[in-house]
Amino acid sequence: MLLLELFLTFAKVGVMTFGGGYAMLPILQREVVENKKWATDEELADYFAIGQCTPGVIAVNTATFIGRKTAGVPGGIIATLGVVFPSIVIITALAGVIQMFAENPIIRNAFAGIRVCVCVLILNSVIKLGKSSIKDMWTAGIFAIILLLAFFTNLSPIIFVLLAGVCGVVLKSLEAKKK
Repeated sequence: MLLLELFLTFAKVGVMTFGGGYAMLPILQREVVENKKWATDEELADYFAIGQCTPGVIAVNTATFIGRKTAGVPGGIIATLGVVFPSIVIITALAGVIQMFAENPIIRNAFAGIRVCVCVLILNSVIKLGKSSIKDMWTAGIFAIILLLAFFTNLSPIIFVLLAGVCGVVLKSLEAKKK
């Protein structure tokens, strides 16, 4: 029963995800954190960070992490299959007809509107995750440094995650020594 629930939940996430892995964040947050309680906001942020640094698609990696945590290896496999299933079906159906509609102004404009909506949904999730992740001056400092680096450099996200992890370890260790 849990495996079926994992598959259906991640299929729902997969079918509602337009715009890539980051676009699934608000849906994942609602389904996995708020509705199913399979993960916390902090865990979801961790899974996204790790999913960003590991080979593969963030959506698939995150589904695998959550499925594995929830129901072991079979859960990881089922959640992964669930999140990719809608894309396989939709892409297979669209593959033959996409060129006929790609230049249609209505379709082009609809996708432009969808992209804007995805940006708003991602921003909303970033704000929610920020509230649960930035807990003190140290984490606010790490956030500010990584934000500036992201805006003004072309460094890999892997570097950002590793740098933030090292900063977290160093700063929290110094804080613990002061106490």
